[in-house]
Amino acid sequence: MSNFRTETVCVQGGYTPGNGEPRQIPIVQSTTFKYATSEDMGKLFDLEASGYFYTRLQNPTNDYVAAKIAQLEGGTAAMLTSSGQAANFYAVFNIANCGDHVVSCSTIYGGTFNLFSVTMKKMGIDFTFVSPDCTDEELAAAFRPNTKAVFGETIANPALTVLDIEKFAKAAHDHGVPLIIDNTFATPVNCRPIEWGADIVTHSTTKYMDGHGCAVGGAIIDSGKFDWMAHADKFPGLCTPDDSYHGITYAEKFGLEGAFITKCTAQLMRDFGSIQSPQHAFYLNLGLESLHVRMPRHCENGQAVAEFLANHPKVAKVNYCGLPGDKYYEIAQKYLPNGSCGVVSFELKGGREAASVFMKGLKLAAIETHVADARTCCLCPSAHTHRQLTDEQLVEAGIPAGLVRLSCGLESKYDLIEDIAQALEAV
Repeated sequence: MSNFRTETVCVQGGYTPGNGEPRQIPIVQSTTFKYATSEDMGKLFDLEASGYFYTRLQNPTNDYVAAKIAQLEGGTAAMLTSSGQAANFYAVFNIANCGDHVVSCSTIYGGTFNLFSVTMKKMGIDFTFVSPDCTDEELAAAFRPNTKAVFGETIANPALTVLDIEKFAKAAHDHGVPLIIDNTFATPVNCRPIEWGADIVTHSTTKYMDGHGCAVGGAIIDSGKFDWMAHADKFPGLCTPDDSYHGITYAEKFGLEGAFITKCTAQLMRDFGSIQSPQHAFYLNLGLESLHVRMPRHCENGQAVAEFLANHPKVAKVNYCGLPGDKYYEIAQKYLPNGSCGVVSFELKGGREAASVFMKGLKLAAIETHVADARTCCLCPSAHTHRQLTDEQLVEAGIPAGLVRLSCGLESKYDLIEDIAQALEAV
């Protein structure tokens, strides 16, 4: 299946039924699994055999869907989590612990920023936030001897900055650490960060991958390319024996292709338990089967709305990398030649008050704490998703007080534009 194109993998990847088996991925709605002998189960607990014994660690339904996502991203292994937030936490915490340091882009999603700058800081992990537009010298200066990873988003939420993945990958690799990329907005339909040097990819599968607002979830994908043993002193968790599993060294036993995800499952999922339910994984797979069909329509609608807003007298600025005049247009042509996403952010001339009036006037687009859905929705990040940030942090994140994030769904672009136009009349 790895040789097939993205469209085919969306529909058929991850699961191949045998003779007389279910054509659709089965929902294995069971917490536990039966074994004939104590020895058989003991091998699973020692990581000496593959199989299932408790859904908190692994479940067949989840594994089928994770395998599809790994194929879509061009990775070697993947796991599902309860949310995108859990995916980003696990991806970082799997290699960075108390006393360590991580370099991150400053324009990342507000929830992730808070996770890094507040919660994980309490756990003893320091983060240095850099602009996605920083120079090579500024990026290099952010590293410390105890830096363990670099983190960024392909398309930032909601600033819509486009990351120069190759630049950040080179800096990470020059310092012997992996690059972790959140690819939620682009999806593997429009960008595969591993092909540009990323080592670990994360997703909030709640967004475009599900696409219908019915199942919260996340995913982590390992490229299988980062050589942990070549930097063994930096990553003792992967490169030295794990006493909780009888001295297994993950990088030696599972190699480049499986060490990261195996440790993340065997340790973090075991201890934190942020699992995605088999039922949610089933819903996610239904969304994945149409992802390649939906994304071009989201992009078409986003482009049309962005062009309309860019020419409206009440709009001060539009952020959408598909616009020729956008700051990230040229870099988007490199990383996102087939389109970016359906999310458009824009600033009204009247600031936050104007944004509030505008959103109240919308009839098709609903005010929701959501994005990347079949139905158009919107919110004001500074008043909602990013309200925990200070004014200074909002500026660093590229989020003016009056910024509106509009997620264009799958409706008619003409109806969306008419709805936006009538709402702007009241501003």
